[in-house]
Amino acid sequence: MDWTLVLTQAINGLQLGILLFLLSAGLTLTFGIMDLINLAHASFFMLGAFICAWATLYFDSFVVGIVCAILGTALLALIVEKTVISHLYVRDHLDQLLATFGLILIADTAVHLIWGPAGLAIPLPSQLQGQVRFGELVVPTYRLVIIGVGLLIAATLYWLVNKTRAGMLIRAGASNRQMLSTLGINVKLLFTSVFILGAVLAGLGGLLIAPITEASIGMGNDIIITAFVVIIIGGIGSIKGAFVAALLIGFIDTFGRAFLDTIFALFMSVDSAETAAPAVSAILVYLLMALILVWRPQGLFPPKLR
Repeated sequence: MDWTLVLTQAINGLQLGILLFLLSAGLTLTFGIMDLINLAHASFFMLGAFICAWATLYFDSFVVGIVCAILGTALLALIVEKTVISHLYVRDHLDQLLATFGLILIADTAVHLIWGPAGLAIPLPSQLQGQVRFGELVVPTYRLVIIGVGLLIAATLYWLVNKTRAGMLIRAGASNRQMLSTLGINVKLLFTSVFILGAVLAGLGGLLIAPITEASIGMGNDIIITAFVVIIIGGIGSIKGAFVAALLIGFIDTFGRAFLDTIFALFMSVDSAETAAPAVSAILVYLLMALILVWRPQGLFPPKLR
C-alpha cells in the first residue's frame, strides 16, 4: 500500500472536514437554539469569499481581505437578521425554508450585479504558496494553514460554549428560551449574536477555500445540504458533534473518491469503476446519516438538556 497516498488523502479529508465544520458550526447553533432552518447560511459562505477576494485585490493584502470579509459578513448578517430572520423565529419551518431560499436568490443576484458572473480568484501571499515536506509526504503550506485555523476555531468554540457565561446562556437558550427570558436575559440580543457568529464562521470557511477554488456565485449552495447532514449526524446544537461529524464525512468522501475505484475495478471495467466511485462515495454519506437516524436519532453527541 502506498502510505504516502493514504496520508495525502487523509490531509485532504481533514481539510474538507474543517471547511464543513466552519459551515455547519453556525448552522447547528442557529438550528439548535433558535429552531431556525436557514438555507441562506450558504450565502454567507459565498459572501465571505467574494468580499475577501475583492478586498485582497483592491488593497493588495490577503490579511486585509480576511479582516474586511469578517467585518463585512458580520454587518450583512446583522442587517439580514434584523430585517428578515428575526420575523421568522415564530414561524413554522416551511416559512423559514421559503424565506431563506429567497435570500439565497437575492444574494446570488446581488453578487452577480456587483462582481459579475465570473468568479474572483484570491492571490495568496508568497509565504503561503510553498510546500512543507514530511519525509516523502509533501503538503501545501496553505492546506496546513486551513487545518490549523479550523482546529483553533473548533477549540475556541468548544471553550466558548462549555466554559464561559456566554456559552451557558447559549446552552440555556437551546434548553428553555422562555425560562431564560423570564430570568431577565435579552433573548433577542442572544439570538442576534448567535446568528452573526454563525454567519462569520460560514464566511470564514468561504474565504479559506476561495484561494483554492476561487469565489463563485452559488458556491455555498453545493454544500449546504452536506452541512445539514453534518448537524444531523453530530447532534443538533452540538459543537462537538458538528466537529466529529464533519471530519467523519470529510474522510468518507475523500477516501471513497480516492480508493473505491480501485476496489470496483476488481469486478468491473476501469471506466465504470471510475464513474461509480464518486457516486457511491456520496451515497455513503447519506447512508451513514440514515443509519444514525435509526440507531441514535438525536445524533452522536446531542447537547445535554435538562
